[in-house]
Amino acid sequence: MVEPALRAPEWPRPPDCLPHHLLHLPPENARICVAGLVLVRQRPGTAKGVIFITLEDEFGVCNVIVWQKMYLKYRRAVIAGRLLRVTGRIQRESGVTHVIAEHVEDISPMLDDLVRLHQGAKAGDQP
Repeated sequence: MVEPALRAPEWPRPPDCLPHHLLHLPPENARICVAGLVLVRQRPGTAKGVIFITLEDEFGVCNVIVWQKMYLKYRRAVIAGRLLRVTGRIQRESGVTHVIAEHVEDISPMLDDLVRLHQGAKAGDQP
């Protein structure tokens, strides 16, 4: 009897974004991409320039850590973005999953596209 080959579960690889409810699938240190609305930005004075961002998609939340070097590189997106796409490495510690940011992209203009689509759909519903 031949045993089936065990494979790691599949998950979307960058540039495809991983839905937040699937963050448990990739192994530690895997390179992933997530996207979501910015719920919280925190820059504690004791964190030596580290910024913590909480993103939300339709499935849940994701914790992102932006080290000072990445913050300086992607400052505008980190500070002003309402909708972010983050590529980085997955890290798990004490039951909490984080994404360590390597690239941060502000995709907020996509929100405006959604509003226009919604308004067009509403106008089409009118008799």
